[in-house]
Amino acid sequence: MQRFVKDNHLKVVDEKSANCVIRGKVLTYKNSVFGFTNTTQAQEYRVTITVHVVFKDLVKNREFWSDDLVKTANYYTVSVPGQTAKTPEQGRADAVAKIADEVLSRSVEGW
Repeated sequence: MQRFVKDNHLKVVDEKSANCVIRGKVLTYKNSVFGFTNTTQAQEYRVTITVHVVFKDLVKNREFWSDDLVKTANYYTVSVPGQTAKTPEQGRADAVAKIADEVLSRSVEGW
């Protein structure tokens, strides 16, 4: 929702007043080891989130678009050249931000 407010192409209102609605459901969430140090210590992880999203026109009762979105974000748990250490929550937030960007892009283009 924050992406839509910041973008300002579509106005965010309560569902009763809306002409369209976006609904989403998390299908999968995975946080897996992606890279190791020389001493086989896990240092890089990949968050993978799959979300089913529907963007629906409530006035004409039809879907503008519907899709399963899969986004990933890698993060290091230790600082490495060019990357600072992140927590699993920060890695998850990066993946969620990618989902939000795609939902916004598809929705604004479709409207």
